[in-house]
Amino acid sequence: MKKDKLHIHWYPGHIAKAEKKLKEQLSLVDAVIEVIDARLPLSSSYDNITRLLGEKPRLILLNKSDLTDTNELKKFISIIEKKTGFPVLKSDAKNSKDLNLIVKKAVELSEPRIQAIMKKGLLRRPARVMVVGMPNVGKSSIINKLTKSSKTKIGAKAGVTRQQQWVRINPQLDLLDTPGIIPMKQEDQLRAKKLAFVNAVSENAYSNEVVAKELLQLLDEKYSQTVKDFYKAENLTLEDIAKSRNWIVSGGEPDIERTSVYILRDFREGKIGKFILDEVE
Repeated sequence: MKKDKLHIHWYPGHIAKAEKKLKEQLSLVDAVIEVIDARLPLSSSYDNITRLLGEKPRLILLNKSDLTDTNELKKFISIIEKKTGFPVLKSDAKNSKDLNLIVKKAVELSEPRIQAIMKKGLLRRPARVMVVGMPNVGKSSIINKLTKSSKTKIGAKAGVTRQQQWVRINPQLDLLDTPGIIPMKQEDQLRAKKLAFVNAVSENAYSNEVVAKELLQLLDEKYSQTVKDFYKAENLTLEDIAKSRNWIVSGGEPDIERTSVYILRDFREGKIGKFILDEVE
């Protein structure tokens, strides 16, 4: 059945299961790398992250930063650092220039727990970190980037469940190479729409036409001229864009489905422009 209205639902049972698994993984590490989609620097962060992570030190990575407006992103970095008290770095999967800084910060955040262990008479060990974040923000890409230079699997650890796989990034840092899923537990439908725009919501939850139409409305408010120039369309409607691209079906009608698919793809791949969909609070 075609969905003519975008409304995303969450399932409490799935959320509870994901949170339980995440907390089990958290007990194994000294610090956490939280990955956020830089196009949604506020909306793609979990509301209850502090409750979920407790006092665990956190490095916040604004991933896919190559798809955003750099100057606008700086404002959000400042806001998030002030709000959380944790360091914020921008990152993208296409280059590794930020790799050393990410590793350095993760080790620094782990140091207090390592010092506490050493005070109990135990030997110094490498920092242990894991990567968490909402679906499709790029957690696996970050893990792949961190492990690219070292594929050394070190398997089970003493006192650590054997089912967890660890990778030694360097002598100072071990990475739990399973990304922790933070479930999207919130009822804000505007946020849900934004998550759908960046493909962080299952495509089974909506139709391409509805999402593309709502994306165009938001882009029209923030980046109207840029999008109009890209599609050479007078108005940011599916019909006008279809006509400007000559995407027509039999009978001379605009091909709305094809247009919707292309708009979503163009946006997600950064072809239209470099955008941030959240507003500075």
